[in-house]
Amino acid sequence: MALKITEDCASCGVCEPECPNKAISEGDEIYVIDAAKCTECKGYHDEPQCASVCPVDACVKA
Repeated sequence: MALKITEDCASCGVCEPECPNKAISEGDEIYVIDAAKCTECKGYHDEPQCASVCPVDACVKA
C-alpha cells in the first residue's frame, strides 16, 4: 500500500526530505508520491513521516 497527496497540499515541501525512499517529488501544482517507491515508511519508522509532518493533513492512504 502507498500513500498519496491530496489536492489539499499547500506545496510547502516539508514532506519531501522526510521520505526515506525518496518517493516524494514536486509535481506541477502539488507534491506527488511515487506509489512504486512508497512503503509507508515500513522498515524505517513507526508511522509515515510525510503524514506526520504535513501541516494540512494532505498525505493519506491511497
